[in-house]
Amino acid sequence: MSRREVEPRVEVLLDPDWASGSLVDDVRRGLGGRPRRLPPKWLYDDVGAGLFDEITRLPEYYPTEAERSILVEHAADIAAACDASTLVELGSGTSDKTRTLLDAFRSPERPHEPLHRFVPVDVSDATLRGAAATLSRRYPGLAVEAVVGDFTLHLGDLPRGDRRLVAFLGSTIGNFYLEERAAFLGALADSLEPGEWLLLGTDLVKDVDRLVAAYDDSAGVTERFIRNCLTVVNRELGADFDQGAFSYAPLWDARMQRVDMRLRAEEPQVVTVPGADLVVELATGEELCVEISTKFSIDGIGAELAEAGFAVTETWTDPAGDFAVTLARRT
Repeated sequence: MSRREVEPRVEVLLDPDWASGSLVDDVRRGLGGRPRRLPPKWLYDDVGAGLFDEITRLPEYYPTEAERSILVEHAADIAAACDASTLVELGSGTSDKTRTLLDAFRSPERPHEPLHRFVPVDVSDATLRGAAATLSRRYPGLAVEAVVGDFTLHLGDLPRGDRRLVAFLGSTIGNFYLEERAAFLGALADSLEPGEWLLLGTDLVKDVDRLVAAYDDSAGVTERFIRNCLTVVNRELGADFDQGAFSYAPLWDARMQRVDMRLRAEEPQVVTVPGADLVVELATGEELCVEISTKFSIDGIGAELAEAGFAVTETWTDPAGDFAVTLARRT
């Protein structure tokens, strides 16, 4: 370790049995009612994470690179507009895109005091520890305080002190239903002090054919990704979902401004889920709602943030106007 390198700290907030217990609860709640739902967080086992990484490089899937281009172009502007000295990243993964922000926030040209603490938050202990070690080596003097936690559960447990900027990128906010989104943004605002910051990435409304194509790619990678949720439930809870009995059914919901990714039963079937003590009867044509991806307008983002207790400072888009990154301050 170099003289200035700071050993990363890792705080584990998740119970060791969190994954199995949470999956059981989600399956009972989601498949036990109507419409049938399976939360998208269960898409991301090792196979699912690999498939999603493949999705981000598909020609039809624009959001990842559009957001990255905004951060590359405007990271210095974000750092100059925001006086935070701690950066918190929700759903950080490897913190790949966030390194552009860290470079800008630790630049000697930044008008505010240098960023001295980074708090990546993710449910994957192994991924988080690896990323924390890498970042500690790359940024000597930066205190990396990783949190193994679920950002839908542990907002109130995030490290305090200094002035924080919470980065929530990748348009992950679009995976929440409207009422869930309002509740999450409200809880996030409650966890912040007045004057602290939020940096929010959101995908914007555009041509419908292009939107649907981004989630129904010609190579079928997104379909395999969505189907993976059945594999996870079969493996973890002993369910007997028949993959071949479902078709992939992505659609655009114009009223809610979102792409819905569903699996449609092609024949009547009875599915047993022993690990959740559940039997599910599905009719022909009945759908499992697996994931949504809401699209936003600039004005709509501002209105939702204002309702939650944030004031927008500035919004940046890529040249094509596909994606937005919004900086807002807790009022």
